[in-house]
Order: sequence, then C-alpha cells, then structure tokens
Amino acid sequence: MKRHEFLQMLKAAGYPEPVEVSQVPDGHIGDHQHPFAVKALVVEGSIELLIDGTAKQYEVGDVFQLGYEQVHTETYGPKGVRYLASRKS
Repeated sequence: MKRHEFLQMLKAAGYPEPVEVSQVPDGHIGDHQHPFAVKALVVEGSIELLIDGTAKQYEVGDVFQLGYEQVHTETYGPKGVRYLASRKS
C-alpha cells in the first residue's frame, strides 16, 4: 500500500494522523499489549508479529493492525523497521 492510500484508509476508519516509529535491527519485544488499537504501514525494513501462536512477517508496503490490548510479540528484521502507526483508544 502507498502512503497516501494508507492515510485515506485511516481517515475513512476514523483513525488520527499516524506517528513514525523506528525500531533497532534484530530487536525483539516479548509478549506485551497496548492500551489502544493500531493500524500501521511499514515504510522501511521488516517486522514479525506473533499473535495467538501465529507469526506473520510484514515488509515495506504492508499494513498490520492490532486490536485494543491485543497480546503480541514483535521481532524486527536485520535492517530494523520503520512504520507509520495510528493509534485509537
């Protein structure tokens, strides 16, 4: 997905403007959750999310989403990851 398409999707879904998030190469955050739902567009690198025992890899142009307080694990690729994230409480 292109950036402008992502921004249009967020607006249509009632999500606020996204913020840019960067994570370090080969980083990892074990099981955790956030007090918000999130939709994010990967703009550089890659991220793997493990949710309910299922791992999925997201690369540049992919969109991922997490539900409110959804428990997940994050693993970042060898180039780290940079993504635009919009958070909705």
